[in-house]
Amino acid sequence: MIKKLIQNLIFIQILIFNVAFVGSLEAIIPFYKLPNEDVLRKNSLALAKNAYQLLYFGQIKESLNLSKLAISLNDNDPKLWSLLAETQIANDLYENALNSIKEGKKLDPEMSELYFTESSIFIKQNKIKDAQKSLKKGLNLQPDNINGLFQLGNLYLMEKNFKKSLDIFNESTNIKPTFWQAFNNKGLIFFELNNIPIAIKNFKKAIEIESNAEPLLALAVCIQNENFKESILLAKKALSKDPNYVDNEYRKEQLWGQKIQKQTNKLFSSKELKQDIAIAKLLKK
Repeated sequence: MIKKLIQNLIFIQILIFNVAFVGSLEAIIPFYKLPNEDVLRKNSLALAKNAYQLLYFGQIKESLNLSKLAISLNDNDPKLWSLLAETQIANDLYENALNSIKEGKKLDPEMSELYFTESSIFIKQNKIKDAQKSLKKGLNLQPDNINGLFQLGNLYLMEKNFKKSLDIFNESTNIKPTFWQAFNNKGLIFFELNNIPIAIKNFKKAIEIESNAEPLLALAVCIQNENFKESILLAKKALSKDPNYVDNEYRKEQLWGQKIQKQTNKLFSSKELKQDIAIAKLLKK
């Protein structure tokens, strides 16, 4: 009994000491209040904004790190998962990006941006049919998405399904009459269909909207037999705007078909363009 009493007294003394010790610590160590959900959400959105800016300026690794940090603060926002997927795509982390899309869909399966981003991953992986399915799902949710329509038209163009591709491009220009890229690609299709006058009409319409290197060069190729002098001037202007169009593979990536490629090489064999082509080859990326 005495032994037990002594043990109890010792326990009480230890308890009193610990309480006093903790009290003294509280006087030394400041108390930090953990941020609430609203604060975390605001911080995650601020990080996301900075990540988008970094991605835009080509700082892809930094953008990825910020996106990951934003998700760690708030993993209940599907837009943050979409952003993370975009930064992962930029860093060639395609499977990781697909996983991020899946997480975003769990939160909001009706968010069209997730399907559009998913389609871009499948395009990178050369999974054209899967990309088409994702784009169609996205367009079902947001039918007037110009970029989604344009990408779907491009996928049909890659398959040489010219009719479907033209239908999609026509739909996109009906929604946005100033969408020069669609007019340009319609021109590419009509060239492959040997309808040069309609190809010229579309390339001119694209140039009227935006004096871009691609329709300038395409128009130069179209008119080289009828107006060689003007064709050379257009080709020079195009190469000065974007030297990458000197490269056959680069044009192929822009979905230039075999027929227009063959005629472009014919134009580039002209002695009048020899110096311009040499300079373009030095400047191209």
